[in-house]
Order: sequence, then C-alpha cells, then structure tokens
Amino acid sequence: MTRLVLATHNPDKFKEIRYLLHGLEAEILSVDEVLPGFDVTEDGESILVNAAKKALETAKAANCHVLADDTGLFIKALNGDPGVFAARFAGEGCSYADNRRKVLDLMHDIEDRQAEFKTVAVLAGPDGVIAFREGVMPGQITTAERGGNGFGYDSVFEVGDSGRTYAEMDEKEKNACSHRGKALAAFLPFLVEYFKNN
Repeated sequence: MTRLVLATHNPDKFKEIRYLLHGLEAEILSVDEVLPGFDVTEDGESILVNAAKKALETAKAANCHVLADDTGLFIKALNGDPGVFAARFAGEGCSYADNRRKVLDLMHDIEDRQAEFKTVAVLAGPDGVIAFREGVMPGQITTAERGGNGFGYDSVFEVGDSGRTYAEMDEKEKNACSHRGKALAAFLPFLVEYFKNN
C-alpha cells in the first residue's frame, strides 16, 4: 500500500484530514511518526507557497509522497488579517484561545464582519510538487464565541448563511462544508486515481 505522510504537527488537523481522505487506499501517517522533530519554516507570502514548501521539503526528507495544507483566515475589516499568520496571530506559542481573543478584540464594535477561510492542499513527491487544490468558505466573525466543537477559530466563524459557527456543527456537518473539506473533496478523485496508477 502507498504511504502518504501528512505534513502537520497539529493533531486536530491530522485527524480532520485523515477523515476527509477516508476513500483513499493509502497508509496515512503523520510527519511526527515518520520524521520526529522535523519541521519546515512557513515563511511564504501565501498559503499556496507555504503548503507547497511543506509538502516538498517533507517529501524529500521522508522520500515518499506528502500531502500538506495551509489555511488562512482573511477578515475584510482587518485588511485580510490574520491571513497566512492565522495559526500564530497572537504571537509565537499562542493558543487557539489567544488567537480567538485577539480577533474578537480587534473586531469589537466593527459592523462589517465579513471573512473567509481558505485552504490550499498540495501533494508532492521527492522530485517535486504534483498537484494542488483550493477550498474557500465565506462567512463572518461572530461577536462572541459560540459552540463547543472543533478547534482554532471554529467558535468565532459563522459559516456562510447557515447561522451557525463551525463549532456549533458536528464533525460530519463541518467537514461537509468547510474550506478544508472543500479542498480535499476536490482533491480526492485525483488522489485516488494517482495512487492507483503510481
């Protein structure tokens, strides 16, 4: 069976991606299982650049196929911030709660709360990038945290016109509509065919 490494140290993201790839016939491993202590500096100016860098550098080090993704939260009233810095918006070593608190503080009393999540997923092998797909979910920033599920910004991001945050959805509902879910749903047919033929 083909080995596919997911280039993330985030256990929540690993669990979510593995679930979204449930139709793929591959041995799905985390980078921590294959390359303990290995890390890639995410210093790109876009989520595509960051995802491609993670995928390619990890594939070269692990000598196998690697799937990496990068996600950004782009808030209109904050001129697109936190953008590519979503995971570390409140500073290095910050928690999910720190990031949410900073967003809510910056958005205090702002009426236009439009935002969108974007994910780019990239497949690479040791010899180069093979393919990528993007997923986008528009929504808005809430005025307070709502819901107890999910992770990251899920409790402050109201999804589209659903009236609910990601954190107010169960795992299946979230994965059916999320930015990461869209990117991987678009990618899965390609991945299935690619691994069947390679």
